[in-house]
Amino acid sequence: MKAFSFSDLNRRSGEVLDAALAEPVSLNKRGRPRIVMLPLEHYERLKDLARHQDEPTAFTLETAPQEDIANLAAGFQDILDSEDDERR
Repeated sequence: MKAFSFSDLNRRSGEVLDAALAEPVSLNKRGRPRIVMLPLEHYERLKDLARHQDEPTAFTLETAPQEDIANLAAGFQDILDSEDDERR
């Protein structure tokens, strides 16, 4: 990530903004990162990821969506069927 100072932003705003359109850019104050500027697409992607953080990533059999349970059962059945075929 490219880094610029707040002074750079005042003196070379075009360069800083061009860099921020291509990739995240850190703005530093007194040598320490304080702000990150990033392209809108990156921001939208981060917002979308954060929005999905509220969705559970693990389930119990009681809370799992029915479609997931059906897919799991079908997968187990495929494994059992392939083992039966190997025994024959």
